[in-house]
Amino acid sequence: MSHPIDLIATTAFGLEAIVRRELKALGYEATICSPGRLRFQADISAISRCNLWLRTADRILIELASFLATDFDTLFETAQTIAWNEWLPNDANIRVVGRSLRSQLSSVPACQRTVKKAIVEQLLKSHHVTALPETGIQFKVEIAILNDQATLSIDTTGPSLHKRGFRQAVSKAPLKETLAAALVLLSFWRKERPLIDPFCGSGTIPIEAALIGRNLAPGLQRAFDAEAWPNIPSSIWSAAREEAHDLTQPAFEERLIGTDSNGRVLQSARDNAARAGVSELVHFQQKAFDELSSQKRHGCVIANPPYGQRLGEEEDLVPLYESVPLVLRKLPTWSHYILTAMPNFETIIGRQADRRRKLYNGRIECTYFQFHGPRPSTHGLQGTSATATANEPTADPSPENLSTSTSAPPTESLPPVFGGVNPKSHEQAELLQRRLRKRAKHLRRWPTQRGISCFRLYERDIPEIPWVVDRYEDHLHITEYERPHERDIGQHADWVDLLKRAAAASLDIDPQNVFFKRRQRQRGTSQHAHLAKASYEIIVQEGGLQFIVNLSDYIDTGLFLDHRITRKMVQDLADQKTFLNLFGYTGSFSVYAAHGGAAQTTTVDSSQTYLTWAQRNMRQNGFTGQHHGFIQSDAQAFVAALPPVETYDLVVVDPPTFSNTKNTTAVWDIQKDYAALINRLIPCMKPAGIIFFSTNFRRFQFDSNRIHANTVHEISRQTVPDDFRNRRIHRCWKIQKNAISETDPSSAD
Repeated sequence: MSHPIDLIATTAFGLEAIVRRELKALGYEATICSPGRLRFQADISAISRCNLWLRTADRILIELASFLATDFDTLFETAQTIAWNEWLPNDANIRVVGRSLRSQLSSVPACQRTVKKAIVEQLLKSHHVTALPETGIQFKVEIAILNDQATLSIDTTGPSLHKRGFRQAVSKAPLKETLAAALVLLSFWRKERPLIDPFCGSGTIPIEAALIGRNLAPGLQRAFDAEAWPNIPSSIWSAAREEAHDLTQPAFEERLIGTDSNGRVLQSARDNAARAGVSELVHFQQKAFDELSSQKRHGCVIANPPYGQRLGEEEDLVPLYESVPLVLRKLPTWSHYILTAMPNFETIIGRQADRRRKLYNGRIECTYFQFHGPRPSTHGLQGTSATATANEPTADPSPENLSTSTSAPPTESLPPVFGGVNPKSHEQAELLQRRLRKRAKHLRRWPTQRGISCFRLYERDIPEIPWVVDRYEDHLHITEYERPHERDIGQHADWVDLLKRAAAASLDIDPQNVFFKRRQRQRGTSQHAHLAKASYEIIVQEGGLQFIVNLSDYIDTGLFLDHRITRKMVQDLADQKTFLNLFGYTGSFSVYAAHGGAAQTTTVDSSQTYLTWAQRNMRQNGFTGQHHGFIQSDAQAFVAALPPVETYDLVVVDPPTFSNTKNTTAVWDIQKDYAALINRLIPCMKPAGIIFFSTNFRRFQFDSNRIHANTVHEISRQTVPDDFRNRRIHRCWKIQKNAISETDPSSAD
């Protein structure tokens, strides 16, 4: 067959331009005739070459007719005039498939039957036979109708071109090879640069990149329906495969990386890479997304993270997407490409993409977000220390290099994709350093003169740096408070890192000994959560006592530094006293009371974790025995169960603002419940017994008229330590019971 034939390349919506570019690289000019379909003319050898080479197309069809069809008579008569015998032998196994969209002929089965009948009648006549046994090879005929325009074609491909022949094991949500190849071709990746897929699953993206890098024809390992057709000489297929082998390039030096948190799918990925013949080019690692890293200066991250299509799944994935800028900022000079159907993706990550492209992963509408990194240059990049060595190579859209995108490379002037700091940030780092050095000099004698090794160095002194910095011996504990700023998530994370390094350097502290937390404003019934499970603990000194603090796992460390003076007051009053520590937390008040000679201490908290911590603090200081009790209980329930017997000399009540622990159905609201709790305690106090009541709730309103005691004094000024710039860090009251029992008749008027 020497004359040109009309061919159609089908593809997924959104990939038409890429397929057209691939066809042009093979020497064929194509036009997009409808969404997902490109038409071009070529000789018969194009059937073999296109099936072997096209990475992003689904099928190659021979177009036999395209005509207006609004009724079945027209469809039948036109189909009957086609020379089917030029392609179909008299024993052809004919299978007609169809689709119809926005057309009068809307019944696809009826259209299929009509076309099949027309084919049979034409073949019977042209082959001069009375029957068609259909015992030979299969020919798949397609009737496609769009807006009443009917197209009749024969499929040369068979199974879709995404079935390369090497992937037998797939992950739970596999990405088609054609789409994976498109993601690579739409990126700035080329074989001289690193590539990482941090959600690699069964390895499709890095495997396709390896095939592109070696210019391996994706169809070399499979067969096609048209290979068995008698009217296409086998020599054409042999020549096409020989050409593909000749154009294959040797293995390149740069290894591609695929990582995934699921170790099971990685073995499938390794097997797939081996079958594809690229196992030496792809390295798979079990690694969580937040462990992403590379020492290479420039490269591409291409990712297809989970995006959840079932009810409730999207919300569960929000934390993962919020972490994207925090993780990718570690590769500031790389380009990043993310395919996702996650709604509001750019809002979640706090950054607009440089380009977006609508693509379909199966039937799921997705967007391919492209974040272009700075091109390699001889200039350094602000915020990074590496130095580039080469410029981007020029695009080369030849058949030997189908991997090259025709998009313009990014310019040198681009800032880091995620993260980066500006000159103002460096100025702020210097301001913080000067402030910390000044405060450290002022407090330098506290450890030796006062026995205090833990104190506050900085407390939101500079409005643009809303931090609280506490020193715990040779460690720093930094807490950030919410404040509006213009930095996006990645930039803010780099800003935090810069200032953390500055703080450590100013005090000659090992950066590994700096712990950073973010304290978000509590809204409604929300409470601070457990942050980590690192269990980084140290033992610190205060007032001749030792306390275990945890610097890694919680917003608070286990030792409230602002209660240092109040603890000393308790110690001074505790000799031979019976002491109760409600909302006992980690038991620091109990330790001070025991050190002051308390005859008995009782520590009450609803959390067994904190009670265990309190017991450890007591043992650390040598206080053991039955006269030191620890009770896991809700404080309100504990007090409500107390008999009205004068039991306690000294009580500390330091409650949270709000609590709805899972251990009890009771809800604690300090403003509503404080008076009732204190008044229930007073009958259990010995004459002249003292209650220290403290809170850090800023809007708390204390009404002494509601308290059934003779003496109520606010002692907040005396209890806030000198190292706290915020003199309202807490408020504290000293409540003393009537010296004469309220039940004594002589006390009546």
